[in-house]
Amino acid sequence: MAGNVTVEDVFAIFKGRRAGLIKAFTTDAEKFYEQCNPGKEKLCLFGYPNETWEVKPPDETLPPAVPEPIIGINFARDKMQEKEWFSKVAILSDGWLLSLAFCYASAFKFGKSERNKLFQMINDLPTMAEVVTEAGEPAKDMAASASASASAAAPDNSKNRSRGKTSLQLTPPEKALNMFTSYQRRGEE
Repeated sequence: MAGNVTVEDVFAIFKGRRAGLIKAFTTDAEKFYEQCNPGKEKLCLFGYPNETWEVKPPDETLPPAVPEPIIGINFARDKMQEKEWFSKVAILSDGWLLSLAFCYASAFKFGKSERNKLFQMINDLPTMAEVVTEAGEPAKDMAASASASASAAAPDNSKNRSRGKTSLQLTPPEKALNMFTSYQRRGEE
C-alpha cells in the first residue's frame, strides 16, 4: 500500500461523499430536484468528502484517470415520474462512488485483502438506491442517520473541512490521488 493511506481513510472519503449524496436525495430533495432543470446544460451530481453535494456541469479539470459522475442527470428529469428519476440517479451515483473508491484502492496499491476489506465495509451499508426506494420517495429522515453514521466512522478532520462548496479543501488521500493522476498524465505526454 502507498504511504500511510489506509482502507479506513478511503472508506471515510467514501462515507463522506455518500452522506452528501444522501442529503441531496433526502433532506435537500426539493432543492436538488429544482437544480436539475432540463433546460440547463449537462449536469452532474457531485458528493464531497465533507458531506456536501453540488449539481454542476462536468469538471473539465478532472484528470482522465478519475471516474466522474454520470453526465446529464437533468435531461431525463421531466420524462419520468419524480420517484423513478430519484431512484435512477441514486443507482448511477452508487456506481460512481464504487468506481471512485476502487480507483483510490488502485492508486494507493491496495492488496487483495485490503480491497476485500474495503468492499466489505462498503457492502455493509445500504446503497443510496435502497435508501431512496425504501420509503417509496426521498426519505427525509434517513439523511440524519446517514450523516451521523458517516461522522462516527470518519476520523476527526473538522479542521480540514470546508464550510462552502466552492472552496472545498481536499483531504490528504485525495491530494495523493491528484498527484498520482498528474504523474500519470505527464508520463503520457
